[in-house]
Amino acid sequence: MTITCSTASDTIERLPCGAVIQHGAYNDRIYLMQAGSDPSADLPEVLIPMAERMGYSKIFAKIPEARGDTFEQADFVQEGSIPDFYNGVDDALFMAYFLSEDRAREERVDRLNEVRQIAQSKRGAAIRPLDTARFHIKRCAPADVERMAEIYRSVFPSYPFPIHDPGYLLKTMKSHVEYYGVEHAGALIALSSAEVDRSAAAAEMTDFATLPAFRGNGLAVHLLREMEQGMLRSAIKTSYTIARAVSAGMNITFAKLGYRFGGRLKNNTNISGSIESMNVWYKELV
Repeated sequence: MTITCSTASDTIERLPCGAVIQHGAYNDRIYLMQAGSDPSADLPEVLIPMAERMGYSKIFAKIPEARGDTFEQADFVQEGSIPDFYNGVDDALFMAYFLSEDRAREERVDRLNEVRQIAQSKRGAAIRPLDTARFHIKRCAPADVERMAEIYRSVFPSYPFPIHDPGYLLKTMKSHVEYYGVEHAGALIALSSAEVDRSAAAAEMTDFATLPAFRGNGLAVHLLREMEQGMLRSAIKTSYTIARAVSAGMNITFAKLGYRFGGRLKNNTNISGSIESMNVWYKELV
């Protein structure tokens, strides 16, 4: 099944109970990004009617394990997990509620399983040193956002967050996202980001993009290693990603640096022109 979406990026909002969600037709889902600090809030009772009313086909929830029973009782299914995600103590669960049979049905399952197996076989494999005569890694600054947006527009026909917009990049750079880049001859040619959740002491390593002319140089793994060092300096305990399940390159990148597989999210994210399944990878930073 290929689900195509072409509407504008989805909306992020905070619910009255303190939970933070992203929702809209672009990803055709509700994403519960933060469950909030009120354990008495019955979030399924809020999210399911909202999804039905808006016509969405999936609810995707990242929640503490202690709140999992409430979601299971509402017919959510667990798609993945990360041990000790919250401040190095409490596990995180990735749970899904499907409002459409098509959304719950994956295609190319054999290929997705093959990609995961290939990546896991590369765990801890040798990494080619960065060619420092050609490439320089740096943390991006506000002056870089126009060029960053150009790179993201050229690499991704669609994306779950509006990284094509310089204003969005600047806003998030000033709040909770650290962007990193690779320069060649003084020009940005590759990017990545660490989205920091200080309340959980966790960071999502994401937004990897390399211009086609510079692929094959192993830049993503060096960006990831540089971001890990930055997160360690910021006392972040858990690093994770949600990577395209069909992309062998990105899954191998994380496996090479010792990340563990945490589950597959079915038909979860609008990226590169259609809604795709995504793999969870995680690592304890020490």
